[in-house]
Amino acid sequence: MPFFLDIWGCIPELSKNCTDMTNASSTYLGVVMGVIVGGIVSWWIYNRQKRTSEQQDKILGRIEKLEENHSDILKKLADFDDKHESSFDAIQELDRKIDALLKKDNDSK
Repeated sequence: MPFFLDIWGCIPELSKNCTDMTNASSTYLGVVMGVIVGGIVSWWIYNRQKRTSEQQDKILGRIEKLEENHSDILKKLADFDDKHESSFDAIQELDRKIDALLKKDNDSK
């Protein structure tokens, strides 16, 4: 500690055997307190951002799963629509054939 005080000067708040350098000691004490408060605030901000980013990652993961499920549902609907379309075309073709047979039967009578 004496080496530190030799470099930075005498701080009466920390040691009793020194001459009063009030402006310098107040400055050093203010710098030390600023570092402590700044460190606490920086840690708090970092920790808060870390928790926020973890929550965002979880939400993004859930969104990706929902998009994947949505894509699967859309593919199934497209397949169903294709099958429905072919069935509908077959029914229309049968309807035309039945109409033609009925018309032919009516014309022959």
